[in-house]
Amino acid sequence: MMINTNSLKDVATQVRRDIVRMVHAVQSGHPGGSLGCTDFLVALYFSEMKHNTNFSMDGKNEDLFFLSNGHISPLFYSVLAHAGYFEVKELATFRKINSRLQGHPTTHDHLPGIRMASGSLGQGMSVAIGAALAKKLNNDSNIVYSLHGDGELQEGQNWEAMMFAAHKKVDNLIATIDYNGQQIDGSTENVMSLGNLRAKFEAFGWEVLDVEKGNDMDEIIAGLKQAKSLAGKGKPVCILLKTKMGKGIDFMEVGHEWHGIAPNDEQLANALSQLPETLGDY
Repeated sequence: MMINTNSLKDVATQVRRDIVRMVHAVQSGHPGGSLGCTDFLVALYFSEMKHNTNFSMDGKNEDLFFLSNGHISPLFYSVLAHAGYFEVKELATFRKINSRLQGHPTTHDHLPGIRMASGSLGQGMSVAIGAALAKKLNNDSNIVYSLHGDGELQEGQNWEAMMFAAHKKVDNLIATIDYNGQQIDGSTENVMSLGNLRAKFEAFGWEVLDVEKGNDMDEIIAGLKQAKSLAGKGKPVCILLKTKMGKGIDFMEVGHEWHGIAPNDEQLANALSQLPETLGDY
């Protein structure tokens, strides 16, 4: 699905409206990272990724996406719904009993678009590598994409997976790091410094790209296109995406505070006043 930049921005604005309404309705969820990654996931699903809304778990002959930082599920659900995987009105069931849209994505309810359960952080890299290797075995030339939080990289399993991916030349993998410098307890610098991520990925044998304006649609698309041009050349590819947690709502762009709390009625009204309805609310 390819649409122009202005239309992509309209989709992103509506997705942000969905996110804050979803978490407000149940007073539960993670708006901060969801808002920060909105532009990236919209660009991926509506511009750069070759995917099929007639969903099947085998994913043959299409690009695949794996969400590792599963707590940003309201973003993922909204993008999938607007892309046509399921009806937008189902977003109203977010985090409710017997809903297919649980707080962290699950596979047992067979929600179209969900390829892995991602409640536990640190596992998505390993799953994405396995899917990428399966594509190689099947002579499938499509790409596997994944998204990870920067704080999530404090989980050691990531680094074993990164080392494995380089050793096995998993060059059909593009892993994006949401590099916002924030996590639930504070800044990543204070909780556990990540050091020089570019140098670390490169030392592990990856090709690394920086997208300094990770909430700018044009820069995101340019970064994704560059990453795709590097696929198939012997190295896995990492995008360091510099985003702003809570992007799009001024009072949420303050640090880590909105990682995992929901807006009250007054805050919701303030947030929605900053996000004009573009595609229609559910």
